[in-house]
Amino acid sequence: MDKQNAAVEEITEKTARIAGSSLLRSSSVVSVFTLLSRVLGLVRDVVVAQYFGTRIDAFLVAFKIPNFFRRLFAEGAFSVAFVPVLSEYRTRRPLDEVQLLVSRVSGTLGLVLLAVTVLALLLAEHLPWLFAPGFAMDPGKFALTGDLLRITFPYLLFIAMTAFAGGVLNSYGRFAIPAFTPVLLNLVLIAATIFAVDWFEEPLFALAWGVFFAGLLQLLFQLPFLARLQLLVRPTVKRDDEGVKRIVGLMVPALFGVSVSQINLLLDTVLASFLENGSVSWLYYADRLNNLPLGIFAIAIGVVILPALSSKHAAEQADGFARTLDWALRMVLLLALPAALALALLAQPLMATIFYHGEMTAYDIVQMSAALQAYASGLLAFMLIKILAPGYFARQDTRTPVRIGIQAMVVNMVFNLILVLPLAHVGLALATAISSYFNALMLYLGLRKAGVLQHQSGWPGFIAKLALANAALLGTILWLMGAAADWLLWSATERMLQMALVVAAGVVVYVLVLLMAGLRPRHVRGALFD
Repeated sequence: MDKQNAAVEEITEKTARIAGSSLLRSSSVVSVFTLLSRVLGLVRDVVVAQYFGTRIDAFLVAFKIPNFFRRLFAEGAFSVAFVPVLSEYRTRRPLDEVQLLVSRVSGTLGLVLLAVTVLALLLAEHLPWLFAPGFAMDPGKFALTGDLLRITFPYLLFIAMTAFAGGVLNSYGRFAIPAFTPVLLNLVLIAATIFAVDWFEEPLFALAWGVFFAGLLQLLFQLPFLARLQLLVRPTVKRDDEGVKRIVGLMVPALFGVSVSQINLLLDTVLASFLENGSVSWLYYADRLNNLPLGIFAIAIGVVILPALSSKHAAEQADGFARTLDWALRMVLLLALPAALALALLAQPLMATIFYHGEMTAYDIVQMSAALQAYASGLLAFMLIKILAPGYFARQDTRTPVRIGIQAMVVNMVFNLILVLPLAHVGLALATAISSYFNALMLYLGLRKAGVLQHQSGWPGFIAKLALANAALLGTILWLMGAAADWLLWSATERMLQMALVVAAGVVVYVLVLLMAGLRPRHVRGALFD
């Protein structure tokens, strides 16, 4: 009997390691393409900053408005409602029923998006009152924002349908194509900035049209890959379809809950529009840099584990569900802690290295760096939310994150009002970080209470290894960085060489200390840690 139990335990452990290895490979694929997209996004921001400096507040708001709705309709509520239902259909039903679901969901979603887009175009001159009311103090900027919005808002229709196609592809394990697709947006905007700004009396229109055509290109790019899965079907509308009704039922409460961080950032923009000119841009550039590790690691892991968790829930594999969540938590801690530490310490050197040229001033760099430090303090929470929330969505529970999201919104607004006067735009970033920790903690406690998140063995040793490696990373950065203010006095070449040295040394020291402490690649590949 003991031998039989031992054999069962060995098989279970091997199965867990195979599953963890598969998740790691999938998340690695997503991470590689997401890294490419984020790096190109950083190049895009550098190019835009070179041409415009912080004189792009109007465009940022005009782009942020459709992006806000995109988070709700696309990566946000729709994806977390659609992927679990599609995974269940794929697991339990024949292809023709899956095709019917895809047809009816795409038709319903497309119709809703078209209606929202038409309404937004009709109200474009009024929408800045909701999203950047402070711009009304500058009539020229306010009117320009509305004009740009008429061009950028159709991006919502294109990119939400792109996200729908990406959700289908992810559910079938085709992670690479959706992960690569955002690269196209960055390439188009870089090209628009370099080649098209001279075509317009107001150069910001080049960026707006770049957004429009980038959205269309991303949608067209994914269609052939849907066809290979036999899921490129004609959209139809049938509101009483069982699958559509289930998705809508899951999506409506999730519209608010899943996009809390985006709503918080949008509220930051509203308040920042009343602050010093350039505040919107300072927050934007800081948030973009903070989102680099968030997008590369946490979002990649979250994208991969949602269909995996959904399938395990549908197959009633509670142990596999718990191991997958536990694996994701450890991966995030392994990557988020050093990333947050490095961003906080190297905020001004990074900003100077990347943006201090062209129209950017030393004053802009200092203001952006302070905002980055505030955002970096919440990076761990931002990343935890991305992998804790799928633990609810995979079980088709969207109500709990909504309740937590509402509470986090209240926390964010309270701290916004407390911190905005003494700290200006930095207070807005810090309030977002604080509310994100509240959000992550409540999500974690809810999963623990429900019994679906059960920690595997080896956590104390894992935490000790992380603490030792991050302490070594801290010492390395402080030793090599020097005085942050000195970076503004160096040439661009000197800044780049020194930053390359600091980053390379930090990565090497972090990895070496982890290896010396006993962490091995098999611990990362598998779902179990020794």
